[in-house]
Amino acid sequence: MRITARLIVALAISATLVAAGSTFFQARQERRSLLNDLNRRGEVLSETFLDIVQSAVKSKSPRRLAEIVTKYGDHGSLSGIAIFDAEGTPLVFTPALSDEVPSLAGTVHQALAQQSPADTLISAPAGEMHAYVAPLLEPKGGAVGALAVVHDASYIQVRIDELWKNNFLRLLIEVFIISLVTLWIVRWNVMSPLDQLTDWMRKTRAGETADAPPLPKGLFQPLAAEASFLAESLAEARAVAEEEAHLRHKAASLWTSERLKEHVKITLEGRPIFVVANREPYMHVRKNGKIEVLTPASGLVTGVEPILLACGGVWVAHGAGDADQETADAKGRIAVPPENPQYTLRRVWLTKEEEEGYYYGFANEGLWPLCHIAYTRPQFKASDWEYYQAANQKFADALVEEMAGVRDPCVLIQDYHFAILPKLIKKKRPDARVALFWHIPWPNPEAFAVCPWQREILEGMIAADIIGFHIQFHCNNFLETVDRTMECRIDWERFAVRRGGHAASVRPYPISVAFPNPVAAKPNPGAAELLRREGLKAEFMGIGVDRIDYTKGLLERFTGIERFLDKYPQYRGRFTFVQIAAPSRTRIKRYRDLQLELESEAKRINAKFAAKDYAAIVLMSSHHNHADIEPYYKAANLCMVTSLHDGMNLVAKEFIAARDEENGALILSRFTGASRELRDALIVNPYDFEQTADAIARALEMPPEEQTARMVAMRAMVREHNIYAWAARLIDGLAQIRLSPSQEFKA
Repeated sequence: MRITARLIVALAISATLVAAGSTFFQARQERRSLLNDLNRRGEVLSETFLDIVQSAVKSKSPRRLAEIVTKYGDHGSLSGIAIFDAEGTPLVFTPALSDEVPSLAGTVHQALAQQSPADTLISAPAGEMHAYVAPLLEPKGGAVGALAVVHDASYIQVRIDELWKNNFLRLLIEVFIISLVTLWIVRWNVMSPLDQLTDWMRKTRAGETADAPPLPKGLFQPLAAEASFLAESLAEARAVAEEEAHLRHKAASLWTSERLKEHVKITLEGRPIFVVANREPYMHVRKNGKIEVLTPASGLVTGVEPILLACGGVWVAHGAGDADQETADAKGRIAVPPENPQYTLRRVWLTKEEEEGYYYGFANEGLWPLCHIAYTRPQFKASDWEYYQAANQKFADALVEEMAGVRDPCVLIQDYHFAILPKLIKKKRPDARVALFWHIPWPNPEAFAVCPWQREILEGMIAADIIGFHIQFHCNNFLETVDRTMECRIDWERFAVRRGGHAASVRPYPISVAFPNPVAAKPNPGAAELLRREGLKAEFMGIGVDRIDYTKGLLERFTGIERFLDKYPQYRGRFTFVQIAAPSRTRIKRYRDLQLELESEAKRINAKFAAKDYAAIVLMSSHHNHADIEPYYKAANLCMVTSLHDGMNLVAKEFIAARDEENGALILSRFTGASRELRDALIVNPYDFEQTADAIARALEMPPEEQTARMVAMRAMVREHNIYAWAARLIDGLAQIRLSPSQEFKA
């Protein structure tokens, strides 16, 4: 109530000041208007008497002058008149003006001297009087006297006093109404929501609720957003604390974002982490005339961003959004995530030609098919290689600028887009500890020898201190490739490449996802509801989440589903597979053709098994964020990951992490890195359609006890080897690197 009283008093004072100021100027205007009116009346009357008075003054007849004053002195609202000679001496005046005539001397002399009318206000016992003095002018010039017309002006002050009184009464009414309205607004629009928020915070603190606070939109929208974020953070912290307590009970230790943050702070002594990746974690795009934030669908973003969210630092990436430059500063920097900034995103601007040559050309038409060996011929062009080198140099320059003044910086370079970047960084900052993580497979030496610039690529890579792959098999392939291509020493005992006094360690670092889920659990709509939104009905639902890429085995997956429905006809009309497929690299013809093939194949299979309110395959070809995908992960009976060749594939681990009820089944390609860890999945050869069909049937018919046993084992693996554990291992490796004296930091 103190706040309400202060608000009412403040509003009342403000209203009083406004009313007083307004009334003051209104009174001045009213007084000026009334005086002007008296002036006009005096002018009219003086012109009426002027000829008669002038004639009497010239005749110098006192009797005639007295008759004029007697006859016209009490005319209408006049208080009287007075007549003066050329020297300003009173000749005759109305007896009632005897006390005021001396006060007119100055005004009379002014009118005679200027030979023009003058007016003044004079004080009298009965109130103010207004005098209008007109000179009696000769036709040839000169004045023979003056005539003063005097009106009662006391009513002017009466009018002004009434104005102040009326406005004061109006002010009292306004203050009363303002007080009532303020009380109502504060009570229903401020105090009531705050009471609700207080009650919600009490329940949240006690763990009774995790729902969003019951605050209306508008004034409290920012507070509601921050309160929701606080609730999510509290729920996450409570879940992590419970999990850690549970694991401590089992003499185990779970890596969490908080533990990673403290670990990095101690290990790196407070130095920031620098991440370089082609893809940015947040993209600003224009949509319907507004700028929106888009989170690109990317396993790399899923795996790497939790590190910076936990530890802070800088992410250097290609600014590809059409509104990216508008939202960043002059250097291309912006704090992210937008709703709760934790680290800096530094955007690098590439020309259209550079993007075409470096990204779509050399990286994705050359290195990508070369490393995946997925029966798509790699293409290598000299112009693309030149753009690749130029783009890597741009990223190196941006990174060196961000690292200015940082002692012994730690750099995590992500993926095949930056094979030569480690060498460029080491030239400028030899004190930098550099790790290059290769998210895709590494082929055998014979396959990699296809690349015309294999030596330059390998020289760039082994300049890093750590080269990481998902699995040991890819490490072995890389070391064999280096051994056959370059003059260097391969230390097979320590898995390192030694050349010119520098050693590059080659290690497997299987990447993972954030676990436990940092987002508080929310009610899930269920499979029936999700299919109903598509106008369908089915008893069982499968899910696949992929970029549209020829390495993901999407066409083979569709063929396996078709074979399943042919081989197990009892599931026709009962099983629907939802394929969430994000369009990718559509500037490359092979990817555009693949999207058309997928759409055509889905239509053909659906036509084959057509039934009312049923479709065998639902192809959702659009970008979806994690919040959109999560309900499908939770509701599906099975998830299919049938890549033809994949470094890891985080979709498999995302699906496992989402299965809080510890049921469902994962069908996983043997050609993924994830198959080495998730051994309780149903492992298949995606080229073997009979095996895929049987795996789907087995997943749907698997007893609940077996589903739970398999899912518990896989969730335990993902929980123990989560993204925070992956980051801790990688950062520990960087921190243990010993720099030579020539590599010491120079500010």
